Amino acid sequence: MAINYASKYAQKIDEKFARESMTTAAVNDDYDFVGVKTVNVYKIPTAQMNDYTATGTSRYGTPAELENTVQELTMSRDRSFTFTIDRGTYSDTQMANAAGAALQRQIREVVVPEIDKYRFEKICEGAGKIETGSLSATLAYDAFLKGASELIENNVPLAGCAAFVSSDFYRYIKEDSSFIKNGDASQEILVKGQIGTVDGIPVIVVPKSYLPENVELIITHQSATTSPVKLSEYKIHDNPPGINGWLVEGRVYYDAFVLDNKKNAIYVFKTAE
Repeated sequence: MAINYASKYAQKIDEKFARESMTTAAVNDDYDFVGVKTVNVYKIPTAQMNDYTATGTSRYGTPAELENTVQELTMSRDRSFTFTIDRGTYSDTQMANAAGAALQRQIREVVVPEIDKYRFEKICEGAGKIETGSLSATLAYDAFLKGASELIENNVPLAGCAAFVSSDFYRYIKEDSSFIKNGDASQEILVKGQIGTVDGIPVIVVPKSYLPENVELIITHQSATTSPVKLSEYKIHDNPPGINGWLVEGRVYYDAFVLDNKKNAIYVFKTAE
């Protein structure tokens, strides 16, 4: 005679691993987009130095009008999602499909990673210096120092910078004997995801899927990229018309802009295609 074995589903959900936003240290929200879609940022140049002449009527040089240009920042990423949870499904799955938990899962696993990936894409597109080279355990630390030196040459303060490295770059730099000898031995972990510092710059490991193709290292100052999240709204409708259960909706209106006068505060290292 056949035996029918009992079975059941566990109430504890097998959740995916997820991360909090990884780009907090890379962007700022210095510009106010409240009530507008576009913000114009003035760029004002400086005057050149002259040799002072002790005679004549233009002793300081020939004056020229100090003009300005404008960088236009226009919001473009208006994204949304929606899903339903039928009350019958909710009841038949031991209450596992809770709308609130499902919404938090959507934000954690979909919304936050999308914003992070977009920010990295825009940061790399606007970088003032993009270096292409080879990556190995003997070259990783040198590539990092070259990037930091590039920023210093452009008068970028290293305080306020953060480095984002791929998992491959992280592996190589940890194997690099130069990094082991010269990397900061101790630090206070202040930035989420930070695994160490080099010359005071926090190093944050990023999944390769978050970075543009072949990008292994980004060093950027937080002031270089502004990333407004103008609208972040989520709703759970209980028994809306036509649905016995819940309708979940979400909308995120965001963007990221590299400021023209600060693009040299971004250094990108990538491997050859």
